[in-house]
Amino acid sequence: MTEKQKRYEALVHVYHSELFRFAYWLCRDQNIAEDLVQETFLRAWRALDSLQDQQAVKPWLLTILRRENARRFERKQFDYADVENDTLVDEQSSTLDAEMEQTVIQRQIGKLSQEYREPLLLQVVMGCSGDEIAEILDLNKNTVMTRLFRARNQLKEALSSDDDQLRGASN
Repeated sequence: MTEKQKRYEALVHVYHSELFRFAYWLCRDQNIAEDLVQETFLRAWRALDSLQDQQAVKPWLLTILRRENARRFERKQFDYADVENDTLVDEQSSTLDAEMEQTVIQRQIGKLSQEYREPLLLQVVMGCSGDEIAEILDLNKNTVMTRLFRARNQLKEALSSDDDQLRGASN
C-alpha cells in the first residue's frame, strides 16, 4: 500500500461519519448525503498530493463537500414545493419528549436562512472553530461570529415562539 493510500484511508476513517452528518443536514436525504460524501472523498483522493497542511484537513474536506452540494443545484433545478421537510432524529434519544424537542430544534435550524444556518451547523454539528468556519465559507472571522450570534438569537426567538404557542394551545 502506498503512502497516499494510507493517508487517504486515514482521512476516510476519521472524517466519514462527520462529513455524512453534515451532508445530511445540508440536504436532508440519506442517499444524496452518501453521494455527496462519496464525491467529496473522490475529489479529495485526486487532490490529496496538493494538501500541504495536515491541520487543514477538516476545513478542506468541508469545503469540498459544500462545493459538491452547490454543484447539485447547478445540475438540477428542484421544484421546492415537492421537497419534504424531513428531520434527522437521534436514534439514541430515549424518550419521546427528547425526540420531539430535537425535531423542533432541527426544524427551526432548517428554517434559518442559509447565511445563518451554515455557520451554525459547521460549529454545532462539525465542531469547527470560528477560524475554520471563516476559512470554509471564505468569510472574515468577524462576519462568521456575527452570523453565529444572529443565528443563535433567531433560533432562540423561534423556539420561544414555539413554546408560547404550545402553552397557548394547552390552556
